[in-house]
Amino acid sequence: MTDNDRHVLRAGAAARGPYALDIDPKRAGWSYAGLRVLELAPGGSHTLAAGDSEWIVLPLSGGCTVHVDGESFELLGRPSVFGSVTDFAYVPRDAHARIASGAGGRFALAGARCERRLPARYGPAPEVPVELRGAGTCSRQVNNFAAAHTFACDRLIAVEVLTPGGNWSSYPPHKHDEYQPGVESALEEIYYFEVERTRREDSGLGYHRVSPSRPGGTDLLAEVRTGDAVLIPDGWHGPSIAAPGHTLYYLNVMAGPGEEREWLIRDHPDHGWIRDAWPSQPVDPRLPLYGPELDS
Repeated sequence: MTDNDRHVLRAGAAARGPYALDIDPKRAGWSYAGLRVLELAPGGSHTLAAGDSEWIVLPLSGGCTVHVDGESFELLGRPSVFGSVTDFAYVPRDAHARIASGAGGRFALAGARCERRLPARYGPAPEVPVELRGAGTCSRQVNNFAAAHTFACDRLIAVEVLTPGGNWSSYPPHKHDEYQPGVESALEEIYYFEVERTRREDSGLGYHRVSPSRPGGTDLLAEVRTGDAVLIPDGWHGPSIAAPGHTLYYLNVMAGPGEEREWLIRDHPDHGWIRDAWPSQPVDPRLPLYGPELDS
């Protein structure tokens, strides 16, 4: 079995019960990070038993109400991940949350096994920092809704990345698979992809690369389409390549064992030089695609 077979989950291949995608730590073969995609018909509802994990309910399309710990959070959501930043809700471990949607929709449940029980909270869309990262053909947009420095969680780190057609993101290739104090975090990571469909006859695609950072490490090159996910237990990951004419979206879900919740990465030594070229290049004029606040 190749790493593409083990670590690339095609749309529908990891469906289970009410979830179009259900990745828990056991299924992924690691200890912390998880991701589910919940699809609700109009008027539908679902009860999420948080168990030993903290969760963020993030609308991919549509809106919902999240009832948890005696509170109700109305999520306005969005038409699609290509249209706007969204609000979200935090569900603590050991909680039972009811997710209900009058008009129906698709909702990502980003999770991480954790120890502390933090309070249930609402994350407003206008408070999500939007960052333009890279330059030239490496330009991309990052919605830092649950980055380590923007929203309090115990272990969970999650962001959204949008890459205009023809551009490379997750570049230079980088890794976070070993703990090096002040230099690198140890984080498991899930990439969940969607591709903007610009023509009825062309559903769009992208490509994602992971190369080994150690002998026998993860080594894959995958064509990705809407609904696909890639598991990254280790390795230099990147680039993620958007095909011309199609914006590429991915949701990154990360978690690890470190005492500090932080995202510290190490660039691939053969490719890190590209960062030095960015100051002399303009950011892709198609960016930002949207966003209430730019984090420079």
